[in-house]
Amino acid sequence: MPRIDDQVFRLLLLAITVAFAWILWPFYGAILWAVVVAVIFAPVHRWLLQSMQGRSGLAAAVTVLIIIAMVLLPLAIVATSLVQEASGLVVKIQSGEYDFGSYVQRILDALPAWATGLIERIKLTNFSALPESFTSSLVKGGQALAPQALSLGINTFEFMIGLGIMLYLLFFLLRDGDTIADRVREIIPLRSDQKATLFTRFADVVRATVKGGILVAIAQGTLGGIAFWFLGIHAALLWAAVMAFLSLVPAIGAGLVWVPVAIYFLATGAIWQGIGLILYGVLVIGLVDNALRPFLVGKDSKLPDYVVLISTLGGIKVFGLNGFVIGPLIAAMFMVSWEIFSASRRDDPASNA
Repeated sequence: MPRIDDQVFRLLLLAITVAFAWILWPFYGAILWAVVVAVIFAPVHRWLLQSMQGRSGLAAAVTVLIIIAMVLLPLAIVATSLVQEASGLVVKIQSGEYDFGSYVQRILDALPAWATGLIERIKLTNFSALPESFTSSLVKGGQALAPQALSLGINTFEFMIGLGIMLYLLFFLLRDGDTIADRVREIIPLRSDQKATLFTRFADVVRATVKGGILVAIAQGTLGGIAFWFLGIHAALLWAAVMAFLSLVPAIGAGLVWVPVAIYFLATGAIWQGIGLILYGVLVIGLVDNALRPFLVGKDSKLPDYVVLISTLGGIKVFGLNGFVIGPLIAAMFMVSWEIFSASRRDDPASNA
């Protein structure tokens, strides 16, 4: 029977832990990405550490500078160009210069009679109202983006604070990562084999989600953007970013962007452009995932596709953009925790009695 002072101390420990998590919550995104980036760039830091004869602080500082130069600055440049393209596209849609409703109408007019009859018979859509509805949805989407852009400008200072915290924590996580990991292992009240399994799965999922997912998404978005630029499609950078984002979500992918464009080309008589885009999309964009992901991420660390899909969508719904990392991470920890529990019951004769 635990002593009363032990029980009080455990309650105090729980309360202090919850309070500490509460005050850190406004910067959970910065903390999350500091941990994620530290896991991803740990091999770079270890290589620099060996090259610099064990000077951990210098190696960590150089690693942070490399991250700023190779990741953050290019992202800032791309984000600036992306905002400009998105703003210009919204203005042209609202002014009527780009009439997406007429584009949809051209595709509908090009459909064979049996296809339109079949769709109307099953009441899939109202063809007469579809173009107007599509244009109205785009205009509303543009109007919804404007406050978000204003909010982004207003919250720039808050974003810079979060970025500074992330880089500050990243330095110490790189410099003292092994010590911090050892302390965490000591605190967690589990057996050594259970701790090792949890830590290994955590690192595997982070690498699979970030290194594999983001790099594959960047590759698919870049290839799609190059195709759109070559075909003369306006705002190619914006569509490349959309394709990259959709590629983060399993079973969805960049095809949601390039397939309708290819269909439009075919429907408007640009046959070679449509066929070329379809072949390029299937043979180049579509195969990037199969070619790059096994190379970037080991098969043993990959979650089932249906788990990745549900956890990614749920994570984005709950946590926003950070959710594409948090969702699969929670799913992986859930699965490995139950695997450990099941294994412990098999190994414990008393639990099977």
